[in-house]
Amino acid sequence: QVQLVESGGGLVQAGDSLRLSCSVSGRTGSVAAVGWFRQPPGKERQYVASISWSDGTTYYADSVKGRFTISRDNAKNTVYLQMNNLKPEDTAVYSCAADRSGYNWSRPYWGQGTQVTVSS
Repeated sequence: QVQLVESGGGLVQAGDSLRLSCSVSGRTGSVAAVGWFRQPPGKERQYVASISWSDGTTYYADSVKGRFTISRDNAKNTVYLQMNNLKPEDTAVYSCAADRSGYNWSRPYWGQGTQVTVSS
């Protein structure tokens, strides 16, 4: 099993920055990648960004490229999402997830989520 705990959400104004953290514990040796997803109010969950657990390769949704940065601290088993120039449309519950090796995101482990609200 892998456990994920997010932190760092909150209420900010448009243009502000926020950093989310995702602490990963348990069988981290089975983790291939960690990603951030978000679910805006009344909408489907969306992919935001992900990072390879082994080599740090990063991927981003077009909507956040240039504003969000995903990074990892393997010593702390923590993945971060630095969000700059936040917009009201970034308001959502942000969740981190761990992709299991060989599953290609078909059965990820999920954290509980953290609310990010951006006011205009």
